[in-house]
Parts: sequence; C-alpha cells; structure tokens
Amino acid sequence: MSATAAKRVTVLGVPLDLGASKQGASGGPAAIRRANLLRALEDLDWEVQDGGDLEVPPAPARSPKRLKNASAVLKVCREVEKAVYEAARAGRFPLTVGGDHSLAVGSVAGVSRACREKGQSVGLIWVDAHADINTPQTSPSGNLHGMPVAHILGLGSRDFAKLGGFSPKLDARNLCFIGTRDVDKAEAVILRKSGARVFSMQEVDRFGMGAVIEQAIAAAAEGTAGFHLSFDIDVVDPGSAPGTGTIKRGGLTYRESHLLMELAAASGKLLGLDLVEVNPLEDVQNATAVLAVELISSALGKRIY
Repeated sequence: MSATAAKRVTVLGVPLDLGASKQGASGGPAAIRRANLLRALEDLDWEVQDGGDLEVPPAPARSPKRLKNASAVLKVCREVEKAVYEAARAGRFPLTVGGDHSLAVGSVAGVSRACREKGQSVGLIWVDAHADINTPQTSPSGNLHGMPVAHILGLGSRDFAKLGGFSPKLDARNLCFIGTRDVDKAEAVILRKSGARVFSMQEVDRFGMGAVIEQAIAAAAEGTAGFHLSFDIDVVDPGSAPGTGTIKRGGLTYRESHLLMELAAASGKLLGLDLVEVNPLEDVQNATAVLAVELISSALGKRIY
C-alpha cells in the first residue's frame, strides 16, 4: 500500500548495531520513541500498530572477517523481512526504525515480496551519505551496514542476497541514490556498473533538491507499484544531525531533508520507509532522534499548512 491509501501504519523497531563499526545505533529505536514518534503519527490521523522492537541476538563469538557478525545480522534481517512483508500484505504501511542500515536488506525484501505476489515490482530511493554497495570482497571493513544495496541487487553474500527466497529484489534501473558523498574506491566501480541513478551532493547543489527528488521518484516509480525509501540520518549535515556513527560534512540541510520527504509523500507512490543510523551515544540532547521523528512525519503526510 502507499502512504496515501488507508492510513494504517506498522512501526517496527530494530535495535541493531552489529552491522556497524561503532556501537550505539541499537539505541536508535528507543531514542526515536522517546521523541514521541507514536504520538506524532497519531496526530497525523494514522492508525498506529506498534510492532515493538525485534530481539537482536548477541554478537557471535566468531564471524567471517569480510562479513562481521553475519549470522546475527542475517537472523535479524530475516525477522525484519517477515514483519515488513506481513504488514505490507495486510495493507499497512511498514515503518522501520533503527538501528544500523544493514536491516534494510530485510525491509526492502519484505516490501518487494508483497509486491511480487501481486505481479508487481518495487523501486528504491536510497538516501545516504554512503552508497552501501560494497561486497564482502570490496569492503575495507567487513561491516554489513556498508553492503545492503549490493545484497538487494543480488550481489555479495548469497545468504543475504537470497533473503525472502528471491534475488535480486528490484531492477537497478528503479534504484536511485540521493545525497551520496562518501564512496570507497572499489565500491565506486560497482556503483558505476550498477545502472542505478546517482544524485550525489554535487547534483543536489547544482540542481536543487526539488528537481533531484522529482527525477528520483520518476525513475523509482517507472513500471513499478511504487518505491521504498530508505533514509540514513547521516545523509543530513552533522550540524543538524550529530547523533550518528559515520558523520561526513557537507550533507543535506534541514529543509532539503524535509522537502525530500514532503515530495515523497505527495507522490502517492511511497510503499515503505526506513529511518536508520540514529545513535544516541553520539547525539546532543536527543536532537537527532527529534529530527528523525520530524522527517518521518513529513514522509507520512505532515504539511506546512
């Protein structure tokens, strides 16, 4: 379903930081809840089903160097996929709050599976300072939050790529990146070959967020049921969003971020949303979690007037 259909939302917290290099994103769902997420959704007249927080297993004693904590992260992604699929199949809008970005392998797979059952495909808009398209062979760290897009496209680890029982989850022609500004050298080769549209910060600066998001929506929605939007809070400039684990200066402004969400909502094509990488251990007075709630509200229909 889209965010403009019957206004029923399922909120799923994923307190996961095993895919990241820094601890703390596991506290993201709790911080976002403290910032009054559920009340904000109810104020927008959404019927809210709170799915609570998924249980995250402890880090395994041993894990592959190129796929750190893989068994635990895979287990969480499977649970995310199941929960998101069930919400989407029931006609509810799946909202996933995290937690590190590796969880998006599950959320995108869940939305995609629900669409496949209807003979439809899904698009994806990836809003992130990073491309997250490393494979285990190219990743300099082995951290899984740098690989979800590769797995969504059927690259990298077979276990992750086949999540939900099919691969790839979508056609790269319906994949758009926005706000990219920090890409590893070997990762850039994969990105260029992928066939996805990349609107880096250079394009945002040159053409403006309005033009960028309109083009991204058109590409992600072409021939699909709509698009899933996966928003990593580190895409926002750290002056506005300090509470995240991998900061990079020169990101989206406060208003650019809201305009992106507002136009996604206005498109009527938004099928699901992730808001990830909020890390309260790095935050200042929960400001980043408050911003996360504001951005979610914009994506789910809050208007200036």
